Amino acid sequence: MLDVLEKQEMICSNLSVSPEGHLLFAGVDTLELAEKYGTPLYLMDEQRIRERCRTYLTAAADAFHGKAKILYASKAASFKRIYEIMKEEGMGTDVVSGGEIYTAVKAGFPMQNAFFHSNNKTDADIAYAMDNGVGYFVADNIEELDAVEAEAARRGTVQQVLLRLTPGIDPHTYAAVATGKVDSKFGQAIETGQADGFTRYALSLPHVKLAGFHCHVGSQVFDSDVYLRASDVMLSFIADMRQKYGYVPELLDLGGGYGVRYIAAQPTIDIAANIRSVAAHMERKAAALDMELPTVCFEPGRSIVADAGLTLYTAGTVKRIPGFKTYVSVDGGMTDNARYALYGSPYTLYNAGKMNEPADMICSVVGRCCESGDIIQENVPMPSCTGRGSIIACLTTGAYHYSMASNYNRIPRPPIVMVNDGDTYLAVKRETFADVASLDV
Repeated sequence: MLDVLEKQEMICSNLSVSPEGHLLFAGVDTLELAEKYGTPLYLMDEQRIRERCRTYLTAAADAFHGKAKILYASKAASFKRIYEIMKEEGMGTDVVSGGEIYTAVKAGFPMQNAFFHSNNKTDADIAYAMDNGVGYFVADNIEELDAVEAEAARRGTVQQVLLRLTPGIDPHTYAAVATGKVDSKFGQAIETGQADGFTRYALSLPHVKLAGFHCHVGSQVFDSDVYLRASDVMLSFIADMRQKYGYVPELLDLGGGYGVRYIAAQPTIDIAANIRSVAAHMERKAAALDMELPTVCFEPGRSIVADAGLTLYTAGTVKRIPGFKTYVSVDGGMTDNARYALYGSPYTLYNAGKMNEPADMICSVVGRCCESGDIIQENVPMPSCTGRGSIIACLTTGAYHYSMASNYNRIPRPPIVMVNDGDTYLAVKRETFADVASLDV
């Protein structure tokens, strides 16, 4: 078995192989789970999620001497159970829509610890968030500030707000997930002077309390360089606002973005070490600017849930084109994993029941949709014995899979099954055909 494992590296510590050659996820046989719950099937490792939360919370509290907040970026995976876990672990959260707010409220999440993002909050969104006691709005533009001010004035309240700024940092990641550059659709640029005017205007509003500033430079980054550069820009901006307007923020939110391993070639990130590095750098910068650090917030999403997830499929057709390529079709696809179609994202896939067999065939693993771009991954090593009925595992699918899932071709979305210390339970039910058609009139 050692030779096989060396060829098929376990990219996450919650993966292992049984003596029978079955892939184990959090110690549970994936073939048994496929048999019990059916496929396609999202699995999530509850203990892995909790471990990630505790890593962030402990490291940030130590490095920033208690002046830190960790907010789960729930767009990565939003369903009731995840908010319950975040509440139990003492995490804050960020939400980006009325639907995420509704889900968090239904889960009993303390909404005073929620931060509401979005570059285009509607008037209905703003009213709904205030109805439900959302603690902080992360305002993207002056028009939004006006709308928040008007709604808070109508209620006779004061709403806490952070201003989303773009520090002009290129994270050298996927263009589609880079958000900190000057020409981003998000926030107001520091470089152009817009952030200065944004701050001045926010300070003038009687029903808005400016709690601080927010930035986010991008996603799937593997070191802290972008955080160091972004924090330099943001702290310098804070020093400038102190000098110009006498304003000192309570909070500085640096966003999220640490990457995870989708394939063996990607590194493992030491989250705690990176947070310590960021804290030490920020303390030096703050001292040079003769200022006290505000409370620093981070918004991890992918790095909390991604490698806590795994998707199981059942193979159907295996199409071999001699001299060209081989296609392994599965019973899911872009409806439950849109990321290859969107970003060309890399993945590791296995024949979950044949882990002891040599991966002696190169194939494209594709979905069932009537779309030529319905591809999960190209150039996948797979045992040549893979055939109809084989259980195929796609690793690291806890983030941006269920949350991006669709009913394209009227395909129902998979369930989410949580694995916890050897036990399993249903967190999200499998959709039925009736569910898919339930809004038709």
